[in-house]
Amino acid sequence: MSEFTISINGQEVAASTGMTVLDVAQNAGIKIPTLCYHPDLPPMGACRVCLVEIEGERTLQPSCSFPVREGMVVQTHSPRVRKTRRTVVELLLSDHPSDCTSCARNGNCELQTLAEELGIREVRVRVDPPGHEVDDVSLAITRDPDKCILCRRCLQTCEQIQGVSGLRILGRGYASSIGAAFETPLGHALCVNCGQCINRCPTGALTEKTHIPSVWAALEDPETYVVVQTAPAVRVALGEALGMPPGQVVTGKLTTALRMLGFDRVFDTDFAADLTIMEEGHELIHRITNGGVLPQLTSCSPGWIKFAEHFYPELIPNISSCKSPQQMFGAVAKTYFAQEAGVDPAKMKVVSIMPCTAKKFEAERPEMCDSGYQDVDYVLTTRELAQLIKESGIDFAALPESDYDDPLGESTGAAVIFGATGGVMEAALRTAYEVITGEKLEAIDILAVRGMDGVREASVQVGDIELKGAIAHGLANAAQILDKVVAGEADYHFIEIMACPGGCLGGGGQPIPTSPEIRQQRADAIYQADRDLPIRRSHENPSITRIYEQFLGEPLSHKSHELLHTDYTRRTKRAVQMEETTAAGGD
Repeated sequence: MSEFTISINGQEVAASTGMTVLDVAQNAGIKIPTLCYHPDLPPMGACRVCLVEIEGERTLQPSCSFPVREGMVVQTHSPRVRKTRRTVVELLLSDHPSDCTSCARNGNCELQTLAEELGIREVRVRVDPPGHEVDDVSLAITRDPDKCILCRRCLQTCEQIQGVSGLRILGRGYASSIGAAFETPLGHALCVNCGQCINRCPTGALTEKTHIPSVWAALEDPETYVVVQTAPAVRVALGEALGMPPGQVVTGKLTTALRMLGFDRVFDTDFAADLTIMEEGHELIHRITNGGVLPQLTSCSPGWIKFAEHFYPELIPNISSCKSPQQMFGAVAKTYFAQEAGVDPAKMKVVSIMPCTAKKFEAERPEMCDSGYQDVDYVLTTRELAQLIKESGIDFAALPESDYDDPLGESTGAAVIFGATGGVMEAALRTAYEVITGEKLEAIDILAVRGMDGVREASVQVGDIELKGAIAHGLANAAQILDKVVAGEADYHFIEIMACPGGCLGGGGQPIPTSPEIRQQRADAIYQADRDLPIRRSHENPSITRIYEQFLGEPLSHKSHELLHTDYTRRTKRAVQMEETTAAGGD
């Protein structure tokens, strides 16, 4: 790689072949505004906001896609650039809805921020927005096409990160919009509800389907007993949405805030993650020792499960029958806990705080009612919880810390690392090793399964078994492994798949923005939270021991299969009508 210098705004900065003008500027701390550009995606050059003036070039060039060359002279904010950039943004605003104060992205909208930075106080040309209807059919995602600026980030995300390709450009010219094929509502289309499109949308065109009004109604009803569970990845991201830097572990403040909001019991999804390891780990051992279907595929990520139902239905027998921790918790809360606490489950509402929009869809799946009721009633994303906290006037940073309630609040470090890619496999290995060998695993940090590479392989010696595993995060990466399995070219025992980049810590319901650096900071925080806990193996959780002794019997028992296990649905790859999907037990 050849290294050289270029001039940006009269400053000599280091560059090398293969870099773009934007890359070099960012490395040098020189800010060039962007809109369609995102660090997770290849440059599109669609919005023209990042235009710069390059000596020798007749026209302004998009810095996000223009390669550097030795001796290049660049001006990022010349009069010509500033005038053109303002015009581009004014044109974007010309038909954009002017409901900023009531928009879900108010205060965190890239278009709004850019208009402020450019000093735009009036839009010289105004035309009516196209007048598209808001698409709120999906159980997870709301789409407002009038707020779309055609940056194509969502389209790239769906195609290149997730491999779903459920979105496309519809129409031509001024009538262009982005949506599912044949203008099918997202709830009826080929969509896995992962919400990664939301995390990369610069405006309010894509948001989660909010459950906030329903949760407030439950909290304000004196006849309703409301319990809440919080996912592992929430505790390392919530602070970002409330003004704190990325990578802060805010577990104690989180539990305090939830009590102040009025929840009757504050529990931890990590308890159910430990429960998942007991069930899924024993299921893996049973498959290996009894000639079961291998490789076993994890089942914690609902976006991944729906992806498999659409694209790899032949691998459904490989997927663990275990419910996700969210759904295990709901089933246990409305049976075991309700019985212990003397609460009528008919008057109980279970609220989940999740990093994931697909959890909203999962909670509504018709098979998720083994408690005799809908196991999980409402799902709030990390962003939605931050909104509740703001509405309540809670000074989050100043809150004292508190613990989770018993008995569904005790958990281990193994459960915390569920929030990072590779965490489920590592947690399972910590328990499986000791169950199989009868010996204590001394090197409890299984570094071979950690990291941010999209696809990773690991081999761990467990007694006489060389346990071979694979890990993928992001569904396009997952497809690489799954294609090998389908072709008979893989000899894995266990495969962990998470729909979202980085795992749950990069979920579609996490604070915006997202980037590789932010996800790494969250991952570092998760592993620190694991190290800080006194118990780091799921099978050593006293509350897990107790629930098996008092209620479930043993892992894979008849009782646990009734409450904690499920099955899956074969789905079409095409857009479908509501009545067809409902009949199939899905969308």
